[in-house]
Amino acid sequence: MYRPLVLILLSVLLSSCYKDFLDQVPDDRLTTEEIFNRRDLSESWLANVYNYIKDESHRTNNVPWDILSDDNDVSQRNASFRINLGNWNASSNYWNFWDHYYKGIRSATTFLNNIDGNEQILEDREGPALIVRRKAEARFLRAFFYSEILKQYGPFIIIGDQEIDPDLSLNDPLMQMSRSSYDECVDYIVSELNKAEADLDVYQYIGGDQLLETDMGRASKLLCQAVKSKLLLYAASPLFNGNMDYSDFSNHDGKLLINTVYDADKWKDAAEAAKKIIDYAESSGGKLGLYKKYNGNGAIDGFLSYRDVFLDSWNIEWIQARGNNNLSSYQRSCTPRLANGYASMGPTQQLIDTYRMDNGKSPITGYTTSGEPIIDVSSGYSENGFSTFEAPGATRAKNTFNMYVNREPRFYATVTYSGSDWINSTSSVGVREIELYYTGESGKGGSHDYSETGYLFRKNVSPTYHPIQNKVSRPYVMMRYAEILLNYVEALNEYSPGHPDIEKYLNQIRERGGIPAVETGLNQEEMRQKIRTERRIELTMEHLRYFDTRRWKIAEQTDAGPFYGMNAEGGTSNSDPAFFKRTRFETRVFRKSFYLFPIPQTEIQRNKNLVQNPGW
Repeated sequence: MYRPLVLILLSVLLSSCYKDFLDQVPDDRLTTEEIFNRRDLSESWLANVYNYIKDESHRTNNVPWDILSDDNDVSQRNASFRINLGNWNASSNYWNFWDHYYKGIRSATTFLNNIDGNEQILEDREGPALIVRRKAEARFLRAFFYSEILKQYGPFIIIGDQEIDPDLSLNDPLMQMSRSSYDECVDYIVSELNKAEADLDVYQYIGGDQLLETDMGRASKLLCQAVKSKLLLYAASPLFNGNMDYSDFSNHDGKLLINTVYDADKWKDAAEAAKKIIDYAESSGGKLGLYKKYNGNGAIDGFLSYRDVFLDSWNIEWIQARGNNNLSSYQRSCTPRLANGYASMGPTQQLIDTYRMDNGKSPITGYTTSGEPIIDVSSGYSENGFSTFEAPGATRAKNTFNMYVNREPRFYATVTYSGSDWINSTSSVGVREIELYYTGESGKGGSHDYSETGYLFRKNVSPTYHPIQNKVSRPYVMMRYAEILLNYVEALNEYSPGHPDIEKYLNQIRERGGIPAVETGLNQEEMRQKIRTERRIELTMEHLRYFDTRRWKIAEQTDAGPFYGMNAEGGTSNSDPAFFKRTRFETRVFRKSFYLFPIPQTEIQRNKNLVQNPGW
């Protein structure tokens, strides 16, 4: 059953009373007091605050995090292309979420400061309890918006409960506030999340609960804990925990904004935050956990489990989702031209190389100085020749380039390679082979809509989707339980290497993904690499890889230099070796300043006490 996110409520409310309010002439506007004495307008106000949660479903325009990562490339020559080549500055104003989220913060604060005396709500017997719940939702949203600013820009200005009039003179002290330190920002967000969690009376909104399904997507205790888990993991990471590169990053008065002293207890805090959610999941009676599907033999089907965790709405793995979204545009970007798609969004060869074989072994163990892969021949991997192979989820065996044979199940749920069949075999297109080589139906030779990497994504693309014939809307998952498990094992490995929970919960992810358990007896560094690889594979195209390479301080290696794919300039068939060869499509630039987004230059010019991020 389709379960709408509360954001869908916004379109209904704004199309009636709230839209009418916005459309009135200034002399006829309702006052803040009048708005917050009416239940309908107060609810629509809060729905509007929810709408400040960014729609992350369509990567090309809405948010940049996937298309700026080393996992992805889009063929359009837009802002992401310029950023990846290093051609941007603080005046470029790309993805200015600083302004966006501060507007959301102000709107949430207005709600918090004015809802208590709502006369219509208080007329109901349950009115006081509803006000407590709605205030907790607004407090969560405000904390969430601050956390989004923190991960993009670093330390921010804490406004607190003040409602700052945007029409104030720039000379007013409230318009000239300084940034708080990173640790102060984290402490503030945690405090706000704790307050919200304490006042929320719903732990988890659960699929199938008829009483709660209309509230799917509202703040809950679980969502507060999940945001806290991510926040504390990032705070413990090398970029923000003892980073000497930021020893001169300070306000004009000399206040240091990033603590340069390493604190191992930050990893402990992150581990404990994630473990709290895991403990709930394991005692919830199946309300929260990894989503699994089984084959006819009763074994976990790694392909279907991973593919459908994104397609089966509000399954037990979902923690946060958005009903009103632009998934249709994302899916069209990943759809080949044979099905009226744009064929423009593809994984890089670096991501392709990360996927293990179905025996759990990594086929590529490194690269030579010239960029050639170092192949583990014991894995069974080969980049020579073709084999007859039926991929998981396919309806027939195909002549397949050996690079794509016998990879782990999640590879086939994520990657469309040339020679594979289009996933929707029920449309008028029927069973069709995808051609990404130069003269192919989706190749460079036929249109400007093509993949420079010679691959397309198919993760979170429905097998019933067609951009013309069938583009049924569905919710978009933003956070899921698998991320919590990976947060936990990463933090635990840093704080308590060798702890048995590390293998236990990492193996839960691997088992669901259809590969064997991790090797035993690994040291901390070996386990760290296993965890990072697992995180990259499991969470690719979920807006996390961009932040992972930065918080780990490895982006200067992973996000710079030559990027590879197949040869989009060559090939006349799906058995032509001219296409199936590693080819550089782009050389990217990553400077040390890129670890944090620049604060928009207009903000720096308006506030003389607001310091710019290092290097900008």
